[in-house]
Amino acid sequence: MSIKEKIDALRQELSTHNYNYYVLDAPVISDFEFDRKLSELQALEEQYPEYKDATSPTVRVGGMITKNFETVVHEYRMYSLDNSYSKEDLLDWEKRIQKGLGDAPVEFTCELKYDGASISLTYESGGLVRAVTRGDGFQGDDVTTNIKTIRSIPLALKGDYPLKFDIRGEIILPFEGFIKMNQERIEIGEEPYMNPRNTASGSLKLQDSALVAQRPLDCLLYSIVGNNLNFATQFEMLGKARTWGFKIPTTAKLCKTTDEVMQYVDYWDVHRHQLPYETDGVVIKVNSLQQQEELGYTAKSPRWAMAFKFKAEQVSTVLEKITYQVGRTGAITPVANLRPVLLAGTTVKRASLHNADQIAKLDVREGDTVFVEKGGEIIPKIIGVDFDKRPPSSHPTVYISHCPECGTELVRQEGEAQHFCPNDMGCPPQITGRIQHFISRKAMDIEGMGNETVELLFKEGLIENYADLYTLTKEQVMPLERMAEKSAENLIQGVAASRSIPFERVLFALGIRYVGETVAKKLAKAFKNIDAIRTADMEALTAVDEIGERIAQSVVSFFKNDANRDMVDRLKSYGLQFSLSESQLANQTDVLQGQIFVVSGVFEAVSREELKKMIEDNGGKVGSSISSKTAFVVAGDNMGPSKKTKAESLGIPIISEEDFMKMLK
Repeated sequence: MSIKEKIDALRQELSTHNYNYYVLDAPVISDFEFDRKLSELQALEEQYPEYKDATSPTVRVGGMITKNFETVVHEYRMYSLDNSYSKEDLLDWEKRIQKGLGDAPVEFTCELKYDGASISLTYESGGLVRAVTRGDGFQGDDVTTNIKTIRSIPLALKGDYPLKFDIRGEIILPFEGFIKMNQERIEIGEEPYMNPRNTASGSLKLQDSALVAQRPLDCLLYSIVGNNLNFATQFEMLGKARTWGFKIPTTAKLCKTTDEVMQYVDYWDVHRHQLPYETDGVVIKVNSLQQQEELGYTAKSPRWAMAFKFKAEQVSTVLEKITYQVGRTGAITPVANLRPVLLAGTTVKRASLHNADQIAKLDVREGDTVFVEKGGEIIPKIIGVDFDKRPPSSHPTVYISHCPECGTELVRQEGEAQHFCPNDMGCPPQITGRIQHFISRKAMDIEGMGNETVELLFKEGLIENYADLYTLTKEQVMPLERMAEKSAENLIQGVAASRSIPFERVLFALGIRYVGETVAKKLAKAFKNIDAIRTADMEALTAVDEIGERIAQSVVSFFKNDANRDMVDRLKSYGLQFSLSESQLANQTDVLQGQIFVVSGVFEAVSREELKKMIEDNGGKVGSSISSKTAFVVAGDNMGPSKKTKAESLGIPIISEEDFMKMLK
């Protein structure tokens, strides 16, 4: 046997043992024997570097150092899930599903909702090429080096896998490993970790992959995205992925009715405590992938999936003091400062009280013993007061009348739940809040600058607004606290690099009230440049799809303000992008202006998403369901039968992919 053949044989043998142990939980050799063979392979690879292989089992030992994790745009967006907390919520969701699909029968796949750190793994020709964190759903951090150390993630696949695809899942830390890690930390006098989820998430961003390799992380997978995938249902997809070598929990179940779904939920609400890892609910998905395509997505979530959250853990503690925070829009948020209490694995010291109405409704007072739970298991909130424990000296809470930061009298507009500080140009938290929004990842994404740096720059008088960022010099920022020469250079370079951020994100970064990411994209697309937006009146703005009077009035008011206009002019002079790029404009026409298209089925020349983008780029609108306002239905193979029936009953033309392409020409 040649050296290469010996190395290949060892790799194959170790990969099989690794799969048996970490995926099947059925080892056939001892740990000692596995480690001996791994050491033998390492020695051979060091002696014969010409046979190096990125999928070798030795990669899992780690040792690579990553100083900066590269930001990577997801080829397929990672959506969040809508949550439900009752059977009524699920029934309402099922009604929406049936409305979208007509009378077609619907099956559901139920899976446990694993509580970990979301990850997207890209495989090409059967090999792992990239691992990216969820980030904001549009882009995340490349953590491939660290992910390769997790032994339940296959580096090379087996079977009839597609040429290229992304598979999504959760990086988790099982209870047994978490307990062992904490025992080791306590023995050496270090603080134990608070909970498995946060520890798993933090592990992905460790710079030394050898440290990641020492942590008993696991990966549970649940979704595949890509083109030309050879399966028709969610349940089939899970089975296929399992044969390729992925760790897919066997707890998933195919359910035909909502009653069966609820039986699954009720079972796991009780039995989840017997699992070796954390779960916080059940994810219910429409089983048919074709029906998933038909139902599509909202701006944030798939319409075909719902997360049913198990009842939140609840604790009681003392509300010691109510303070008030000022947001970047001037909105005042009352905050309950609590006697620290352990809740769902983390120590909670603060909880939101939302607004004056909520305080009055609950009759919350300082000194009260209050019941706290995590809304959606994330944000702590007060849900009630233990009136039996209320101190005799208690007094009703009087909501503040003046801004806690600048002393300006607060206002509350009719129909608004919150009080506002109107001193938008002189109130420090509003000023720094706008700058922090401007530099944020979804906006200008300025590397080397965080919220604390903004606070420091403002405190030192170096910036008073976000336009001032572009006049900063390295010499100005170097003397600041915790600012070395290299970090000062990175900050200045990060500001300079942000000049290439596209127009729609710059528009979002300006912080116009009610203009979020989606609205900014619509406005940028409709008006093409900032000058057209700043001179647009209410009529022109509300003519844009999904732009209502409230948004339009906010845009008009923003550009009526002299300070805002001056700020935009300054940013233009610094070279920021205030119009759509030539490449964006080149693909846009008004050929389909004012026409609503519904897309259904599978297409040959382009994907469904590409087809929808072509509709929007040419002035049309993509509708999610057929109505009398629909102009055309673009039908591919396996068009939804309910959509076909409805289109025919309303007399709406059904056109092919080829017909649509001719319309564009």
